[in-house]
Amino acid sequence: MIISASRRTDIPAFFGEWFIEKIDQGFIDVQNPYNKKLIRRVSLMPVDVDCIVFWTRNPKPFFKLLPLLQAYTYYFLFTLTPYGSELEPKVPEKEELVHTLCSLSEMIGKERVIWRYDPIIYTASLDTSYHIRAFETMTGKLMNHTQKCVISFLAPYRKTVCKLKNFNIRQPEMKEIALLLESFTDIGKKCGIEIASCASDMPLKDYGVMPNRCIDNELISKLTGKTLAHRKDKSQRISCGCHESIDIGTYNTCRYECLYCYANG
Repeated sequence: MIISASRRTDIPAFFGEWFIEKIDQGFIDVQNPYNKKLIRRVSLMPVDVDCIVFWTRNPKPFFKLLPLLQAYTYYFLFTLTPYGSELEPKVPEKEELVHTLCSLSEMIGKERVIWRYDPIIYTASLDTSYHIRAFETMTGKLMNHTQKCVISFLAPYRKTVCKLKNFNIRQPEMKEIALLLESFTDIGKKCGIEIASCASDMPLKDYGVMPNRCIDNELISKLTGKTLAHRKDKSQRISCGCHESIDIGTYNTCRYECLYCYANG
């Protein structure tokens, strides 16, 4: 069993102490987000958990608690984007987050820190040249601290479209996407960072960007030494390649309040 912690909120940033309490308790009761009357008890005993996958924008508050997870295999998906406070009103400064990612990598190993440049947003000012410059700058700082960068373009969820209505968000043209991906893969090769895509319906393989599994059975097999055959998570989008997992988070609880986030209403 794989624990996803969590697509729905930022547990390492805000709920680390709560998570450790549940680890000590040995289980957690997870409410179905679409039917609150349905409660599922999930074991958190080391014998039952193959891996914990942490999704976060800032794991620094969680650092002091990592020694308490020695009985578990885990890795981090670390979202680090180039946007300002107009889109990410409560996210820490980017230089601080770069330092945090590097520190995490030094603590647990770069193979267990996956960078997410996600989502890629296009406006009049956030164009292809902006993203190429930002990506090159960030990659230069992170090149020795991660092996993979996962990208995706902004998905038009109804709640995000509503929150972003004043930003003139636009869909990039295919020629813009081609230039961006070719540039990203070139930069990635120079820095030893693989570029992979998250739940994309576009043929990104043509540009050297392979589909990613954020919940990755192959990585988990490598980390644990146990072969974990792929079982697609049927609760995710068709284009999502993730292995099945149990998400223990709760929607509408992340305090970063990013305007493009699907997890906050």
